[in-house]
Amino acid sequence: MESVRCWFNKLKSKDKLKSSKKKEAAGNAKEGSKPPAGEEVPSNVTKQRVEAAKQYIENHYKKQMKSLQERKERRDILEKKLADAEVSEEEHNNLLKYFEKKETEYMRLQRHKMGADDFEPLTMIGKGAFGEVRICREKATGHVYAMKKLKKSEMLRRGQVEHVKAERNLLAEVDSNCIVKLYCSFQDEEYLYLIMEYLPGGDMMTLLMRKDTLTEDEARFYVGETVLAIESIHKHNYIHRDIKPDNLLLDRNGHMKLSDFGLCKPLDCSNLQEKDFSTANNLSGALLSDGRPAAPQRTQQEQLQHWQRNRRMLAYSTVGTPDYIAPEVLLKKGYGMECDWFVLCQ
Repeated sequence: MESVRCWFNKLKSKDKLKSSKKKEAAGNAKEGSKPPAGEEVPSNVTKQRVEAAKQYIENHYKKQMKSLQERKERRDILEKKLADAEVSEEEHNNLLKYFEKKETEYMRLQRHKMGADDFEPLTMIGKGAFGEVRICREKATGHVYAMKKLKKSEMLRRGQVEHVKAERNLLAEVDSNCIVKLYCSFQDEEYLYLIMEYLPGGDMMTLLMRKDTLTEDEARFYVGETVLAIESIHKHNYIHRDIKPDNLLLDRNGHMKLSDFGLCKPLDCSNLQEKDFSTANNLSGALLSDGRPAAPQRTQQEQLQHWQRNRRMLAYSTVGTPDYIAPEVLLKKGYGMECDWFVLCQ
């Protein structure tokens, strides 16, 4: 009996301790007071990481729910089509099982993370300042692709990170038969990889060297396909800035596709006006003694505001291949999508 009483008293003391801790925590929460002594206040970096983790988890589950909803919608559409087709019950069940099998394979492929080990490198077909392009074969399927391998340290050293991001974004956004397709991209500690469509027909420069002069029909055909390729990226507000025969590749059927978007740049051309192309507009209307218009007198603040207004609508960098570079690129007064048409009109 005495042992039972001791055990009961211990339980009561534990309950009292727990209730006192709960009251203390509730009081601190209500008062919004400082944390207890010895407890560290989370830094801004920690708070940002917590917020980023929260956002990642929310996006992950939103994506999962969206995927389930889309899968259900596809199932409903298939069942409706089967009902309209009036197929037998056995065939109906077989088609549903085949559908479920394909859905399972698709989800497994989505979960699989691609890596350099999934591809067998073959012949090198190009080498640049901080990367190389090789023909590679996917080990699982045997399909042949072009692998662009970029060294991260060189990208950072040369300040080419934004250019590489723009190239990857363009290839991911633009779905056109006139440009080289991007199948996937991944990275490791040292390299960034872009797995792209392999075009075995060579480039337009090789074709011109081989044939010397194209016939009128051939010239019309390739100029038309070049126009479609340039227009497809301009619709998404990108400029290529390095249009040349070397970057116009041919597939096995002789059709041409635009490639090498390492110098592309996104622009917002929706509010672009003619006056934005010149930094030497005569704002005052004054003339010099020889009759030439005087240069505008802008304060430093006005120049800064002008640059901030135009920096997303115009490009100012002098980039491209010297033999094909447009004159407006060399003027350094700002240029837009018209620079891509210069090579085609030469």
